[in-house]
Amino acid sequence: MADADLLIEELSTYLKPKDIEHVRVAIEFSRAAHQGQIRQSGDPYVTHPINVARILAPLHIDLQAIIAALLHDVIEDTEVTSEQLTENFGQPVTELVEGLSKLDRIQFETREDAQAENFRKMLLAMVRDVRVILIKLADRLHNMRTLDSMAQDKRERIARETMDIYAPIANRLGLNGIYQELQDLSFKYLHPNRYAVLSKALKVARGNRREVVSKILDAIRSKLAEHHVEAEVTGREKDIYSIYKKMQSKSLAFAEVLDIYAFRVLVKDFASCYVALGTLHGLYKPIPGKFKDYIAIPKVNGYQSLHTTLFGPFGTPIEIQIRTQRMHKIADAGVASHWLYKSGHSSINDLHLKTHQWLQDLLESLSQSSDSAEFLEHLKVDLFPDEVYVFTPKGKILSLPRDATAVDFAYSVHTDIGNRCIAVKINHELMPLRTVLKNGDRVEVITASHASPNTNWLSYVTTSRARSQIRHFLKTMQSGEAAKLGERLLNQALHTLGVRSQDMNETRWQKLLRDTGVKSRLDMLAEIGLGRRLNMVVARQLANINESAATDAMHSSVITIQGTEGMAVQFAPCCRPIPGDPIIGVIKSGQGLIVHTHDCPTLHRGRSGEQWLDVAWDKNIQRSFDVSIKLLVANQRGVLAKISAAIAEAEANIENINFTHEGEYTGLHFMLEVNNRLHLANIMRNLRKIPEVVRIIRMKNAG
Repeated sequence: MADADLLIEELSTYLKPKDIEHVRVAIEFSRAAHQGQIRQSGDPYVTHPINVARILAPLHIDLQAIIAALLHDVIEDTEVTSEQLTENFGQPVTELVEGLSKLDRIQFETREDAQAENFRKMLLAMVRDVRVILIKLADRLHNMRTLDSMAQDKRERIARETMDIYAPIANRLGLNGIYQELQDLSFKYLHPNRYAVLSKALKVARGNRREVVSKILDAIRSKLAEHHVEAEVTGREKDIYSIYKKMQSKSLAFAEVLDIYAFRVLVKDFASCYVALGTLHGLYKPIPGKFKDYIAIPKVNGYQSLHTTLFGPFGTPIEIQIRTQRMHKIADAGVASHWLYKSGHSSINDLHLKTHQWLQDLLESLSQSSDSAEFLEHLKVDLFPDEVYVFTPKGKILSLPRDATAVDFAYSVHTDIGNRCIAVKINHELMPLRTVLKNGDRVEVITASHASPNTNWLSYVTTSRARSQIRHFLKTMQSGEAAKLGERLLNQALHTLGVRSQDMNETRWQKLLRDTGVKSRLDMLAEIGLGRRLNMVVARQLANINESAATDAMHSSVITIQGTEGMAVQFAPCCRPIPGDPIIGVIKSGQGLIVHTHDCPTLHRGRSGEQWLDVAWDKNIQRSFDVSIKLLVANQRGVLAKISAAIAEAEANIENINFTHEGEYTGLHFMLEVNNRLHLANIMRNLRKIPEVVRIIRMKNAG
């Protein structure tokens, strides 16, 4: 078989003869296992694993990984068992193959659930052994190369998944060649017409510019030789998808994308990079703002290079990359460039350590996601290709995704720092926590022991680590608060049934937990507080009272609202109830108790009797509440100052203000902090004394 012979030839460049024999055995084992199986393309199935191994061969990956690549589908698609695999090729190979096999024994409700669990399993295997993802990426690349044989809908689905997940992973691991090809192939199947047009235009443009490119190459080589810089200079074709992205992001036509051909300069050592840079800046003028030093500050995937764009002949922009041979090796092979699993090689380089840490952090974030959609969201968020580099107060460089905020920075330092942050200094100046970080920022987080994450943080954090940690904290806090509310609800329900809560002994509780399948008393109380179980139903089960006896009591229990219950008791933003308002509670599953005013329009649109609870304000509430009011005022000078003074005189705070034009009048929309209904009445009384105020309305449907 031609492919098998080519694989053996490629592997012979770095594997020992005895290792090559093991590879031959694995090829024959794979061929026998897949005997009779045909791919959609019509080729024998064994051509697929052989080509996967061929993709890995240039990375000089070790023998175990090559054998695992040749056998990666045998457990999933053939009668071969894990035991047979171990017996023939050893436990490490079996573990690699099992890490790659899908979860075919588990039935999932949706494709998304199955996809999420497969990724989760793959990531777990990656943490143990990064070779799993290298084989998986090679597997995906060969599938993408042969995607023409698939149906249209399947092509698009696989291409989308590749673009969203696999290509970014390849980029994050520094596998540049695989990354670019995965992107180009995904683009080809997601947008076939655009790909075809661009591909044709690119061939024509390169043909037309061949003479110019040749002149530039000669000029660069001559200039470097003149300054005694030993260098290998080559032309580098920019891939189709990167050209398309540039056209999209800058709204350019193809004819306006001039730097479709770039140049690469490989030098012998670190110092020569900067000498070559200075020499080329003397040859052609650099374009301001188009220089990036990834040598001093490498990308998070280990990539190092100098990037500069110059004004070439005829005004054509020229993109040039300058790096050493070693840097070039890392740029192409990334995490596989300094292979961990070579015999006798004990040291782990910095890139591998960074990669392992990234995988650990990613897995930690993903382990706290509650469903498949959230899991995939975290995964995609964490695969951002663009980074910003910021400094800690001690000068350590941290890499964060583009648009990361101070809160993202805090969580990247440590979870506890994130949970307890209250303020941030950026470049020695106090700034809001939502501030987006820029390259080179010096960031210092200020913490407090009593502080805790804010729900609003979720609206602006970008990293999966920050998002998952905030959600985890809030869920834990909500569960604790919900348990307290659930206990109050249950006690009141027991009271209405004429049962004392202290009479409900451990035996009754254990029977209830057994019957319902709930793990603990705390979990049961939290479920009541979050509206997942009705308090009267649980009370009836606990007290062993029949349904008819409890029916009348269902709506007789009144729970007092203290105003400080947090997430377990929420005040509806549609009507913004304040102490003194007649109120009613609605228990929503997963949210807890939502308090509305009696006359809330939103409430009356969707009434569900069994979810309603009678609630009343506690007599001793010591907190402020948001309330929305609208003032219609004559448009005269100084009126806003008078209104602000009247509100301040009534000892209220203005949270927010908006203006609307309403004919000859101006509408002033205030969000105020008030203690209760009486406090609001005092404020409105003060405002009515102002002659310019025509009308005052409390906005009960402002949310």
